[in-house]
Amino acid sequence: MTYTFKPTGVCSREINFEVEDGTIKTMSFTGGCNGNLKGISALVIGMPVEDVITRLEGITCGNKETSCPDQLAKALKELVVNA
Repeated sequence: MTYTFKPTGVCSREINFEVEDGTIKTMSFTGGCNGNLKGISALVIGMPVEDVITRLEGITCGNKETSCPDQLAKALKELVVNA
């Protein structure tokens, strides 16, 4: 199933991802730090959703209370785990 999430408190404007059988199949960010977010996307493809949440949840960016990786964890929790 394909999901779209609108993050808050970060530079990226949208996170799009596809999950199949509990594993991330595709991942892309719109906006934000292009190279870093492409890297995060490449790393999480093929990983189980629960593992991504565990690794990324709570990461902050500078003086912000969240980050793009943290927002991805929130998206996965909201749209996949709680679905």
